[in-house]
Amino acid sequence: MGNGCNHKHTIFTAHVLESIEIGPLYHRTTFQLDEVGSKAFADAVPGQFAELDLTAVSLPPLEKIPPKLVDACKRNIILRRPFSFADIRKDNPGAIEIDILFCVLGPATVRMTSLRPGDSVSVIGPLGNGFSVPEGTKNALLVAGGMGAPPLQHLGFYLRENFPDMNVVAFAGAKSKEDLPYQLLEAPERDTELAEFSRCDVPAHIATDDGSIGMKGFVTQALENWIRTNDPKSGSTVIYTCGPEPMLAQVAKIAISHDLPCQVSMERRMACGIGLCQSCAIEVRTPASEETVYKLCCKDGPIFDARELVF
Repeated sequence: MGNGCNHKHTIFTAHVLESIEIGPLYHRTTFQLDEVGSKAFADAVPGQFAELDLTAVSLPPLEKIPPKLVDACKRNIILRRPFSFADIRKDNPGAIEIDILFCVLGPATVRMTSLRPGDSVSVIGPLGNGFSVPEGTKNALLVAGGMGAPPLQHLGFYLRENFPDMNVVAFAGAKSKEDLPYQLLEAPERDTELAEFSRCDVPAHIATDDGSIGMKGFVTQALENWIRTNDPKSGSTVIYTCGPEPMLAQVAKIAISHDLPCQVSMERRMACGIGLCQSCAIEVRTPASEETVYKLCCKDGPIFDARELVF
């Protein structure tokens, strides 16, 4: 699996097929890409992203806007917003579908909640470098913290479809049960499962800060426990992670301490998505040197090797 980067970006139209609320602040919207977009996304891989133009999307009714965001929503939306993908379905090559999972955090995502089937938005993508699967990988550990879930959900589907014999294990963390951006499958005789990972037959270990579901503690502790129990080999195991930066720093530390390669999906405010505005700088180490340089999250990333990142 390559990282999908060819630095070719296309502007096209995406039409809304479905919009689902999966929690108080979490929504999943499915878009169908037009012919131009479908051609551009034919080789898209997990970890890449797109920039959506939401300037023409209306606000929902006042009662549907979280009270703490009412004032913020008075601002006009000028710049596009970056979103990674929770899944890409290529069954129909001329009408590819993408799922975008998002949390309502500001005036742009508030507008996203008002999208209904038949609505359309302008999209630029796919952008950036995606995850890669080194030759010989037998174990893939997907570590998601909070809204770091989308690219790892997509990766789970991708690995199960393209590497059916690979052992894929997910780790999902959040502050509480309500903060998990997943659909929960609960049954009296089994542990709670995350629907998004269950659909691709990927077992998931859940950790919450308050212990309201899964293990009480950080998702990094769940990862460390699994590694100590299973003793995975560095030549055949890769860690993939996305989430809050302090969590990413700890995952990177764990990976390095166990000599396991780790690919990190970083996040920055990416105003353009194509390297022009220079607003998404990431500090990285230079090989065989004490010096550091800055790379662009949108163009050089958003996927980076954990060993080169400066947290």
